[in-house]
Amino acid sequence: MYDMISKRVLDYLTELEQNNDRIWFQEHKAEFRAVEQEIKEAYNTLFTLLKTHDDVDAVKIFRIYRDVRFSKNKTPYKTHFGGSIHRTKPNLRGGYYLQIQPNNKSFIAVGFWDPNKEDLLRIRKEFEVDAQEMRDIMADAKFKSTWGDLEGDELKMAPKGFDKTHTDIDLIRKKQFIFTKSFTDKEVLAPGFLEEVNNSFKIIRPYFNYMSDVLTTNINGESLI
Repeated sequence: MYDMISKRVLDYLTELEQNNDRIWFQEHKAEFRAVEQEIKEAYNTLFTLLKTHDDVDAVKIFRIYRDVRFSKNKTPYKTHFGGSIHRTKPNLRGGYYLQIQPNNKSFIAVGFWDPNKEDLLRIRKEFEVDAQEMRDIMADAKFKSTWGDLEGDELKMAPKGFDKTHTDIDLIRKKQFIFTKSFTDKEVLAPGFLEEVNNSFKIIRPYFNYMSDVLTTNINGESLI
């Protein structure tokens, strides 16, 4: 069981960033396959760790190949590895994400990246009625020291149908509800790195439990499942 990321992963990604073309990639295909296998083992280890304290469904490791069809950046390969693990629906909501990238750019993220319009409205309606539980979760000292502040895209103005002077308009304007935590290369390469990631994921649980309750009930608290 992998509990850390080896230096060859970061070294490979650094070289790929400097030689981001198909010829170099093909010439180093064997090295990529070895690194890819290590990454798969690492993400599967993280999945196993998560399974000890949460109900998660499967690991999705994103491909190294970039979709350049609608991008000005035509380099063919990503210079990071990324993977996500989702909690099991319909009762549980929320997702975990780990990105491995050299030059101190690795990070983990949790939350709701692209809620559908029904979920987004339900979350906003919950905040409109009472956002105190959400604020208490974010204000918890251990939670805040691990995850910092709520992130994500937001509207400049109040959403249609909401009062722009509402005391919780800062939360209501959000379109995404994300928390992130960054890691240095030294931290990524340290023994026990995946345990550290898993421990951070444990601390997000009150937020996930709250959002799961919100998204599986109507505004009156009646179950939708």
